[in-house]
Amino acid sequence: MFLPTSREEIENLGWNKLDIILITGDAYLDSPFIGVAVIGKVLLKAGYKVGIIAQPDVDSDRDIKRLGEPELFWGITAGAVDSMVANYTALKKRKRQDDLTPGEINNKRPDRATIVYSNLVRKYFKNTSPLVLGGIEASLRRIAHYDYWDNSIRRSLLFDAKADILVYGMGETAILALAQRLKNGLDYRDIRGICYISPQPQNEFILLPSYEEVKADKIKFIEMFHLFYAQTDPITASGLGQKQDTRYLVQNPPSENLTTEELDAIYNLDYKRDVHPYYKKQGQVRALETIKFSITSHRGCYGECNFCSLTVHQGRTVVSRSPESIIKEAETLAGLKDFKGYIPDVGGPTANMYGIECEKKLKSGVCKNRRCLYPEPCRKMDINHSRQIELLKRLRKIKGVKKIFIGSGLRYDLVLEDKKYGGAYLESIINHHISGQLKIAPEHTENKVLGKMGKPGNEYLQEFKDEFYRLNKKFGQNQFLTYYLIAAHPGCTYQDMERLKTFTRKELKANPEQVQIFTPIPSTYSTLMYYTEMDPFTKERIFVEKDIREKERQKEIIVPKSFGVSQANQSERFTPN
Repeated sequence: MFLPTSREEIENLGWNKLDIILITGDAYLDSPFIGVAVIGKVLLKAGYKVGIIAQPDVDSDRDIKRLGEPELFWGITAGAVDSMVANYTALKKRKRQDDLTPGEINNKRPDRATIVYSNLVRKYFKNTSPLVLGGIEASLRRIAHYDYWDNSIRRSLLFDAKADILVYGMGETAILALAQRLKNGLDYRDIRGICYISPQPQNEFILLPSYEEVKADKIKFIEMFHLFYAQTDPITASGLGQKQDTRYLVQNPPSENLTTEELDAIYNLDYKRDVHPYYKKQGQVRALETIKFSITSHRGCYGECNFCSLTVHQGRTVVSRSPESIIKEAETLAGLKDFKGYIPDVGGPTANMYGIECEKKLKSGVCKNRRCLYPEPCRKMDINHSRQIELLKRLRKIKGVKKIFIGSGLRYDLVLEDKKYGGAYLESIINHHISGQLKIAPEHTENKVLGKMGKPGNEYLQEFKDEFYRLNKKFGQNQFLTYYLIAAHPGCTYQDMERLKTFTRKELKANPEQVQIFTPIPSTYSTLMYYTEMDPFTKERIFVEKDIREKERQKEIIVPKSFGVSQANQSERFTPN
């Protein structure tokens, strides 16, 4: 069933009043790829009466009063994307399209949506139930952070939204615990995976440099971020405190990693895999094309690319679903009346991390002084693609499934490092899971820039390219590699982009068209470099391109403007995970 969006739907369910009302900046897509839908279904399964208000009118009480007032709490999220990322390009131009809005017109999601929706609730409901923030905007902005669009250090979103609680990370465990505590009138302040405001810090927690300190001193900001980033693993993390005004932000340690059984249970819930009729009649929601028939096989990523927010949101431990759960979902998809036989994606943040994790990390937590894959893969990481090979083989046998594609990102260095099964995996996807081209994301080809990104050297790219085309020739295929690249990343100069152009044409024999200008999103190491103009690990000064026109010039080296689409008219397609 859909979560109710109107009084009529509530009454049809035989409910008098809702326990929880969720507010989101997206149209209501009831899909396992949409966080607010997952949270709603998890709460519903636990017995709570949950309703949803999607993209409410912020200039009247028309939508915000539609469902009444919740008994336990309001859950507020900007949606599946940070609202400033959703609304603006890397050149700070307003986007005209929004994949998560009916009709694709970007006119429903306000800037800083979490703050706006919180103010909307407070305006029309005085002394109401607690306001609980969640989603990626809340996760990435939970401490003092650099905001690219303001070009300033902002306080925790919890303070700016004047909310009561912030749930960070994927949130299912924390939100269930919170609902139970609020229902029973119990103290919730020890729940893992939440932040709250306190008149004093917790004595046993790590005290970060204050908001005023990091605002005034870039070295203090770097110090703060290192401490914050180090507390993202639930096994090793401590709680945090940060003075924001006269009060303190308190961040409890992260929620425990889900087990395979717990993850299966979430994806086995009854999702309609469609847009709610109320929003569907307003126009097409483009994101549905990508996610309706796709499957999430796992969560988390141990790649830790410096420009990526996954570490501070999904986490750096990969938790995989069981093959049986994934097969069951594929069979469900195959039974849908509008299924044409094609599954666009089976994957996660990185497709070929399914079933691969370090046993030491699972038992003892992340290592303090090294990463799993950078600067080279850790010897303790058992990189083994056999589970994914077997999973894809089983999926191909399902009645009604014609083709399964790998649409998620692919770490080609993992394929090459797997000396036992990497070749078989690549053969499998070339023969069965590519539609003409395979998308990979080297991001750059200059090793000094790749180092700032936390990505492997270009020798992996050259080796993978050669092996990909060798196997294509062997199997009589005519497939191509498509390269995703980033311009104007911290440390990248105009000359580096010229060398990238030469490398791609000479070594890769390609003219890449998928080039994005680096966007400094909150709470990543690359954004830390952008703001401070320093390498945070050495404190050395680095070049950072901050001039809007010069950023565009870097991109135009690879994709001339006359052959591209203006950034203001682009809508970066919503991609799950």
